[in-house]
Amino acid sequence: MVALLLALLAVLSGCSAAPAPSAAPAAPAAPAVRASVPSPAPAPVVPSPVPAPEPAPPAPAAPPPVVVLDPGHNGGNAAHPEVVNAPVPDGAGGTKPCNTTGTATDAGYPEHAFTWDVALRVRDRLTAAGVTVVLSRQDDVGVGPCVDVRGQLGAQVGAAAFVGIHGDGAGANGRGFHVITSSPDPAGPGVAAGSAALAGGLRDALTAVEPVSDYAGSDGLDSRPDLAGLNLNAVPAVYVECGNMRNAADAAVMSGADGRDALAAQLAAGVLAFLGR
Repeated sequence: MVALLLALLAVLSGCSAAPAPSAAPAAPAAPAVRASVPSPAPAPVVPSPVPAPEPAPPAPAAPPPVVVLDPGHNGGNAAHPEVVNAPVPDGAGGTKPCNTTGTATDAGYPEHAFTWDVALRVRDRLTAAGVTVVLSRQDDVGVGPCVDVRGQLGAQVGAAAFVGIHGDGAGANGRGFHVITSSPDPAGPGVAAGSAALAGGLRDALTAVEPVSDYAGSDGLDSRPDLAGLNLNAVPAVYVECGNMRNAADAAVMSGADGRDALAAQLAAGVLAFLGR
């Protein structure tokens, strides 16, 4: 028994103890994580401001058209025959008197007063429409000016048109208005064409007030060689015989303020039509 125990001990002491398990190898260290710092965004490129082009200066406004109104005769003519009878050029190679006293109605209403009143009414309407008006005389108490001076006024002021305002003194049986142009046309075909257009426009307008003449011209239009105020004009020019002051029907229209205002309204309308306004 003792011997068995001893043998067992011997066997046990001769066996090597089993090696202790080695520790598991350490896991490799995780790489350090660096916080990512974003790069600053590039500054935006701001384009340099481009200066706005300077606005073009506005085109200068066209000057208003100029019209000469020539109220026939003058209130002081009768008292100064030495002036109005003096000869002046007629624009056709001859001469004629500086001016005349004009005619009158049988009741004594004078042509110079009629033409002055109508001219002022036409002036006011044209001025209101933006037209510059030049009068050949400044009142109804002076003398003249002479017909040659009147005829040259249009060119001197750069007028687009010249309108002489008159009343006729024909026989009492003749009635109506007519518009006169120069038959020699000394200023050339361009001015002559303009005068014809002006005459036609005034004729068409005046038929609203008065009939066309039944004793002068044709269809309200006439052409004469002896009127210095037309022959000497270098712009479209006409004389308007607004009626026959010796005819009772015409005289009634021309003597009354309403009739003169109606004539003035149509004269202004004809001029504005010619100017395209």
